[in-house]
Amino acid sequence: MGRRSRDMGLTPEILLRAYSIGMFPMAEAADDPDLYWVEPEMRGILPLDSFHVSKSLAKTIRQKPFSIRYDTAFSRVMEKCAEPAPDRPGTWINQTIVRLYGELHRMGHAHSVEAWEGSELVGGLYGVSLGAAFFGESMFSRRSNASKICLVHLVERLRLQGFMLLDTQFTTDHLKTFGAIDVPKADYCLMLERAIAPPHRPFLLPGESSGTSG
Repeated sequence: MGRRSRDMGLTPEILLRAYSIGMFPMAEAADDPDLYWVEPEMRGILPLDSFHVSKSLAKTIRQKPFSIRYDTAFSRVMEKCAEPAPDRPGTWINQTIVRLYGELHRMGHAHSVEAWEGSELVGGLYGVSLGAAFFGESMFSRRSNASKICLVHLVERLRLQGFMLLDTQFTTDHLKTFGAIDVPKADYCLMLERAIAPPHRPFLLPGESSGTSG
């Protein structure tokens, strides 16, 4: 499924090149220094034009239980995604990944959507943007529905900014409730080629500033 590789001068530019041809890195465990380059035969995507939100979740969103922010605490979102959770005792996010994606964030190619409860970060997700494609990486939730609400806001932002592709890497039962599907690698590569051809889409709106130290 993937090729094992140590961090031998891996740069953000190499990482973006890998995304542009349908590959992404993972680690076996947080304390494993190696990375796997992964290129699934079946790729998970969330079609932006058929994204589904349940009535119960839509009702919760209208109640505005969290303050939603973008790119104000990217590194903290990564840290939270890497923490063990009841449904995820281990993680594939090692220190090499933390370093590389932090650099991508400073370059404007990695972003976070965050759910805040007062001053506490209680949910979020992060991913990579390239052209008009967004590659979802990981999410976490410390309150009911927090990560789901972040996903809804992510899709709204991608639609608003003219993105064409939301890549989820794999599908899960959770993502399928939103309309996620599996597509063969050949079909995905065509979608990817079309999505990265346009100029790089901005993720933040005018007036929003990235909190790169967060």
